[in-house]
Order: sequence, then C-alpha cells, then structure tokens
Amino acid sequence: MAEFELLGKKNRERYLRIVTPVGNLFARIGVHPNVLSVMGLILSIVAGLFYAMGYFFGAGCVVILAGTCDVLDGLLARQTGKASRFGAFFDSTLDRFGEVFIFMGLAWYFSGGGIFFGQVLNPSSHAQSPLAVVLIILCIAGSFMVSYTRARAEALGVDCKVGLMQRPERITLLIIGSLLGGIPVVGIAIIKVTLVVLAVLTNITALQRMAFVKKALLRKTESP
Repeated sequence: MAEFELLGKKNRERYLRIVTPVGNLFARIGVHPNVLSVMGLILSIVAGLFYAMGYFFGAGCVVILAGTCDVLDGLLARQTGKASRFGAFFDSTLDRFGEVFIFMGLAWYFSGGGIFFGQVLNPSSHAQSPLAVVLIILCIAGSFMVSYTRARAEALGVDCKVGLMQRPERITLLIIGSLLGGIPVVGIAIIKVTLVVLAVLTNITALQRMAFVKKALLRKTESP
C-alpha cells in the first residue's frame, strides 16, 4: 500500500486500526487476497454506474468500500503468507481498471449520457460540461502517469514513492468531493472543483517523480 503522505501517519494508523479486525476475520475464514482485489474492481464499476447517474453521495460511499478492499487485500496477503509478486501485480492492475471505470462514470454524467439509462435517469442539461470531461481525461492521464513513472523508475533501480497526489490521496479527495457532491445546488460545483484539483495535482505529481528520478540517476552516475 502506498504511503499516506498528505493524509498523515496518525490518520493512516487510525484507519488501519479500524480495518485490521475485518482483515483478521477474512483470514480466519480463508478468503484469498485476490478475491478482495476482484471485489474492489467490482465495487469500482458499481461506483462508476452511480457517478453516471449523478448519485455522487452514493458513489462516494461505494468508493470507500472499494478502497477498503484495496487495503484489506494487502493486509490479508501478509497475514496468510500469500503475498506474491503476481498478487501485487494483479492488485495494481485491477486498481488501474477501477480508476478508469470511476472516471468513465463521471465522464458519462458530464457528457449528458444519462439518457442511455432511460429518461428518468437523464441528467439535467446544466450538468453537461465539456470542460468537466476534459478535466476527467486529465485526471485519468495524471493518475496513470503517477503509476507509470513509479514503475519505470523501479525498472531503472530507483524507488520512487514521492509526490503530492499518490493513490491514497487521490481516492480520499475523490471520496470527500463525492460526499459533498450530494449537497443540493452546490454539489455539482464541488465535484467540478474536485476534478480541477485532481487534474492539476496528479500531473504535478508525475512531474515531481520525473524530477526525482532524474536526480537519483545523476547521483548514481556521479557516485564512484
């Protein structure tokens, strides 16, 4: 699990104290860590559907559950001795798919695509926003580049976990924005502000990692 730099060490410890008993229960009944990884993906797809229909508060609640599955699969793998390189790869890959489904739901909503589900679920015209769709695309690009820069850095022998907006921060910000997005009248504006912050900070994080890797490789080159 990534380091919770912006969330704070104390908040991370409090959260782990809450979810660890659940992980212990799953370990006792023999749940495989990969099952939780798949459950996290399924919940992300459900969250995407909620976003597509404009149910932001509900989507935020489902994202909380998906994020909890993402934490528990790692805890369970360590407790049961089933941690493996493939398991880590599998979990990380499903996480990326999960983010795509979440942002796809948001893009569907802001493109006015709710009509696909029937007239009753059609978002009002004020929700249609090409700018919001562009921001969502930037969020996806930034999220993927944060992961990609870390993977490429590790392939070069550099441990790269720096940056403002790593996955835990991204998910936390999205959850907060989604829960507040359920507020009448101002909710849509809050969601759009959340997208702006995510779009900017995820891409800044990718740039931070590029600069970090450059310095790290230069130090290796200069060292005797």
